[in-house]
Amino acid sequence: MEADWEVEIGGGAPVIEALWPGFVDLRIAPERIVEITETADFAPLAALLLALNASDSPVWTSKCDRWEPEPDALAFYIDMLPREGAVFSEWQQAEGFCRTYVDRLNATALPDCGPNCSVELVVRQAVAGEAEGFGVTAYLSVKSKTGAEAAKMLGAVMAGFADALPPVGPPEKPGSKLQ
Repeated sequence: MEADWEVEIGGGAPVIEALWPGFVDLRIAPERIVEITETADFAPLAALLLALNASDSPVWTSKCDRWEPEPDALAFYIDMLPREGAVFSEWQQAEGFCRTYVDRLNATALPDCGPNCSVELVVRQAVAGEAEGFGVTAYLSVKSKTGAEAAKMLGAVMAGFADALPPVGPPEKPGSKLQ
């Protein structure tokens, strides 16, 4: 399995609205994880959200959702923003985060499930209260022969995603690394 990233901003692209009316801030109240309905049926998501919002995480999450793109397939998205600054002030900072995360994911953290699993990070515009900038939407998906097998594989992908989380460090300086 391989992870990848892309930039999708402007031109009607989705925008991350971080502090939406149903927002649960797991950074300050991790016990409120039970209020996130998507975690009730899928414990690996609860573990991933808690890891992404932990004090040693470089990000926090604002929203997640689950869908089934086809029979025996599962997919989740999770909107992530940087712990420092509420949003990435420049899209290149979000890009740098994605490059680092994808490198870590591809190095060792993801299960070997071939083309049936995917992780894609998408840089998007984001708004968090008065802060405007950029965030990252993570898409994690699997397809298998049965729904139960897909759920097991997705749990492994989520565990690998949590394990590969880059360490907290100074924010990347703006400046595109694109060639």
